[in-house]
Amino acid sequence: MKKKMGSADRIIRIIIAVIFTVLYFNGTIEGTLGIVLMVLSAIFVLTSLVSFCPLYAPCGMKTCRTKEEE
Repeated sequence: MKKKMGSADRIIRIIIAVIFTVLYFNGTIEGTLGIVLMVLSAIFVLTSLVSFCPLYAPCGMKTCRTKEEE
């Protein structure tokens, strides 16, 4: 698996995951929407840790720098 995510992308995903988690545990977001956002938060954290987004692969997107760009 090649890296497809840059630092900014990873940080933004983690911040969004933290916001969703706080909203869920404060009771602001409940029910089905809360569960969906918690699953999405887990996916965001997992993809940030491995620096790979499965949706970027079919699109050919990459937000990280390559050796040629440095």
